[in-house]
Amino acid sequence: MPAAPAVPKPPPAAERVYTHVKEAVLDRRYEGGTLLTEGDLAEAVGVSRTPVREALLRLEAEGLIKLYPKKGALVLAVSAQEISDVVETRLLVEEFAARKAVPAPAQLIARLEQLLEEQRELAEAGDLAAVSVKDRCFHAEIVKNAGNEILSRLYDQLRDRQLRMGVAVMEAHPGRIAANITEHGELLEAIRSGDAEGAAGVVRRHVSRVRVLVRGDDR
Repeated sequence: MPAAPAVPKPPPAAERVYTHVKEAVLDRRYEGGTLLTEGDLAEAVGVSRTPVREALLRLEAEGLIKLYPKKGALVLAVSAQEISDVVETRLLVEEFAARKAVPAPAQLIARLEQLLEEQRELAEAGDLAAVSVKDRCFHAEIVKNAGNEILSRLYDQLRDRQLRMGVAVMEAHPGRIAANITEHGELLEAIRSGDAEGAAGVVRRHVSRVRVLVRGDDR
């Protein structure tokens, strides 16, 4: 008689708290300025306070919250300096990767086409957090294709900030969702047609726009 399949163990309590808070911060259910208490989080996740403290220390180290003894954890707002730093770093990495993508291998084109279609479907469904994730995946695929592991690791470090900013932009500027998809299509077409400088130019305009929109200056 075949053995019954093993039941996967649930994640440790601290990991469950960490995931709960991080996802809520990134998709802005916990916005900047929100004060989280250990008791409320313990109740929300169904754990004791000890793993909550462990999770919050980890999130503080990642720069998402600030701990205040006997008060709780303050969700940090995205600062103007952070926006500028992320945009500058993205431009350095992504313009290089866009140029390196030409001539494009068939598997890169196929993957970008797939991600673009998935982004359209998620946008139609109104799932902003998922749209932001797919948006980031589109750019990350081009960076990964460049074949520079150091740059890829650097880019991965921007992931959380990109997702948070992406949701903020779409909430404040709903029309930007369609514009992002259009610009992704332009980037894909430039790569497909072998226009390295054209692809870099699309990236420059597309990514630079984030700085303006997150600051709320949509002139």
